[in-house]
Amino acid sequence: MLCADFLNTLYKLEINRTFIEHEKKYAIKKLKKYTNINMKKEKKIDPFGFREYDARWLYPENINLKGIVNLGKGLGSQIIHHTKKNNPRVVVGHDYRSYSEEIKENLKKGLISTGCFVEDLGLSLSPMVYFAQFNLDSDAVAMVTASHNENGWTGVKMGIKKGLTHAPEEMKELKEITLKSKFLEGKGKEKKIENFQDVYKNDLIKKNKLNKKIKVIAACGNGTAGIFAPDILRGIGCEVIELDCNLDFTFPKYNPNPEDLEMLHAISKAVKENNADIGFGFDGDGDRVGVIDNNGDEIFSDKIGLLIARNLSEKYQGSKFIVDVKSTGLYAKDDKLINNNCETIYWKTGHSHIKRKVNLEKALAGFEKSGHFFFNKPLGYGYDDGINSAIQVCHLLDNQNKKMNEIISELPNTFQSPTMGPFCKDNEKYRVVEDLVTEIKNLQNDKIKIDGQEISEILTVNGIRFSFNDGSWGLIRASSNKPSLVIVTESPSSENRMKKIFNFIDDLLQKTGKIGEYDQKI
Repeated sequence: MLCADFLNTLYKLEINRTFIEHEKKYAIKKLKKYTNINMKKEKKIDPFGFREYDARWLYPENINLKGIVNLGKGLGSQIIHHTKKNNPRVVVGHDYRSYSEEIKENLKKGLISTGCFVEDLGLSLSPMVYFAQFNLDSDAVAMVTASHNENGWTGVKMGIKKGLTHAPEEMKELKEITLKSKFLEGKGKEKKIENFQDVYKNDLIKKNKLNKKIKVIAACGNGTAGIFAPDILRGIGCEVIELDCNLDFTFPKYNPNPEDLEMLHAISKAVKENNADIGFGFDGDGDRVGVIDNNGDEIFSDKIGLLIARNLSEKYQGSKFIVDVKSTGLYAKDDKLINNNCETIYWKTGHSHIKRKVNLEKALAGFEKSGHFFFNKPLGYGYDDGINSAIQVCHLLDNQNKKMNEIISELPNTFQSPTMGPFCKDNEKYRVVEDLVTEIKNLQNDKIKIDGQEISEILTVNGIRFSFNDGSWGLIRASSNKPSLVIVTESPSSENRMKKIFNFIDDLLQKTGKIGEYDQKI
């Protein structure tokens, strides 16, 4: 909950006294509720909270504070096992949700009980914690955040090897250790790392000064990025207009999610009203970015990634780029990438999956449609940072005498759906997808046509992505961090074809009887 130190931080940020009193009353009310629940119940951890590459639960319904302590014990034991150190150093941080600090405090108790030396950065972004592992040369990281999930969710993003976060193998191991209480015992300790926010900000600023002034809308959805993104963008030379950058853990307008149409529409309006050069939307823990051009039009992040890849391919010929299965099909057929002997590999969606694939393939960069961008050496450390990604877009504008809409117009036009998430229970979603994979493969074998086209190619590294000869495609996969599926469609031919592919998918889903409401829908 909001403690005295945290309230002092808010005062330093010049958030008005009325707002603080409101937050304090809200926090005390929540604290009483959560304390009662946690005191009444024994340790509680829903096994489904251990997801593909991080941990997420509804709090306190699916995990309580005693469960969080055990999660810390499990993670600490795992870190000690992998590092072969009795007292590994673990960097921790938390986002701005009302309950994140108390989650972190209990996670630290578990870590310290195993022998870990905890180094607490305080209020953080996920990429700030990742950066700290390199800057402080620590052994592991643990960031308390539920990213863009709705209020009520909590979670932990964690990693041991520098620049990487847990993948399914590590998550399975952590689940086994935690649920079966296979804990090590040791004597750890903790210390506060003061003013690390400034270290992180200055590292990005000093390397990225712009030659010309760029007018930027910085939208943070009242999430944690609000005390980072504006300062950094101003520091590199941008004129910044802030949109919902004050910290408010109730998220009064919309969740800080750069794939959310409501957030994107708000940025679009601000860009047009202020005649801005570009608009950026950052998610709750700052590792993703969404982009709106100077006309107020959304540019899906996979196409921003393609622009960056094309630009990099000139200097780094023969490079590899990793993109997720939700991303545009334009990468595979891009003339500039082909002429510069660059290879694009489509891989599993998820920040941990793409990070590891970038590392394994020694790729120059990786891009996800969700807005996670990964820059490997010599451009970065391999982890995802939404603010650094926004900076790279600023460099595109800085290096060219063109508006953003003119730069994006250089790409072939395609009609893309938003990322859509129909509800599907955690214990049913993977089976639903498996059954649909079989069904769609049968449709391909039987040469069944969708909008007059036969399925020409199927990719099953992550759910199923089925493609047609004209470059149109559809994707069905299980969400890695929520009880839902993920649906995306794209067509270079027409908006009508894109919609017909979605209708085909939706018909298949509805026939399963396992699908609930969509979070958004075309």
